[in-house]
Amino acid sequence: MHVGMAAVFQNTGRALSDRQIYMNELALADMAEPLGFESIWSVEHHFTDYTMCPDVVQFLSYMAGRTRHVKLGSMVVVLPWHDPMRVAEQISMLDHLSGGRMILGLGRGAGKVEFDGFRLDMGESRERFVEYGTALLNGLESGVMEYDGKHYKQPPAAIRPAPFRSFRGRTYAAAVSPESARIMARLGVGLLIIPQKPWREVEKELAEYNALYREINGTDAPQPVSAGWTFVDSSAERAREMAMKYIGGYYRTVLDHYQFAGAHMKNQRGYEYYAKMNEKLAVYGDQKAIEFFADLQVYGTPEQVYGKIMEIHRQTRNSSYVGVFSYAGMPHEEAARNVRQFAREVMPELKKFDAGAAIDRAGPLPDHRFAVAAE
Repeated sequence: MHVGMAAVFQNTGRALSDRQIYMNELALADMAEPLGFESIWSVEHHFTDYTMCPDVVQFLSYMAGRTRHVKLGSMVVVLPWHDPMRVAEQISMLDHLSGGRMILGLGRGAGKVEFDGFRLDMGESRERFVEYGTALLNGLESGVMEYDGKHYKQPPAAIRPAPFRSFRGRTYAAAVSPESARIMARLGVGLLIIPQKPWREVEKELAEYNALYREINGTDAPQPVSAGWTFVDSSAERAREMAMKYIGGYYRTVLDHYQFAGAHMKNQRGYEYYAKMNEKLAVYGDQKAIEFFADLQVYGTPEQVYGKIMEIHRQTRNSSYVGVFSYAGMPHEEAARNVRQFAREVMPELKKFDAGAAIDRAGPLPDHRFAVAAE
């Protein structure tokens, strides 16, 4: 299994300056290649403390110059907030700078504060994502951006530097709603899965996506990339305590940033699935939602963390796992320890696992024995 790590640049509570958050997160990112991680990722967000990476391609370009081998993943570039021509140029340039190491992740966004900040109508996001995504993916294959749609009109223009190898098979998109998963199948891209809803729903939607992908594209879909908020500790009790504090704290920032319980979500065109989340939050309350999210993530002893990632693989058949190790005001020293222990005691076992092998969903999970090093 491919194993990556993500830097998300959260400044929860503003206990530190934005500058110090950047120094801490860049220090963690610098640890990735020496520790054996195979990719570095970040995610685009704007205007709040939620995450502070407004230009994920710029961050990945910086990391391209500081590394030699790790792949560089966008988790995600939010297409409705950008001119597709500029995105195509940035992506092609990063691929040249890094020697073809980019993994392209795309999304459509769901934060009202961000759409408002860019003076865009959230209700148009799905249509814009489809048009922009179609133009971008076709342009990266042909080297020419050209499109005539409702929201995007681009006369033929060459992408320079020209893309030098295909992005097919290394392009993924986040899809929270079932409708988005179907769009990704039509676009011919893989799925980026972040645990946030019951696994039975994820399994059902994946089955529909895989069938539609095969029908449209004539081949099997790429295996998904799964990301997860990760906390490993030699003590199961401490791991759970810290998970509830920090992973739970992260999900509270999700609720604050996205305003899922806000009135705007109830009738927002293109976000019908999120309206259902709104209803559930009204019934169960924030605390239950936070506990539910935390328990979907990956925390525990090294053995428990490995087991949870194997269970995610059983549910999704993901080929890659991307861990987020620093979030919600976690002290930098704790985050660095978290990364190191995962790299030392969990990652070697994950790398041994053949993620492409057929899955026996009823059979036992792989039984890997851990050589636990002293902390």
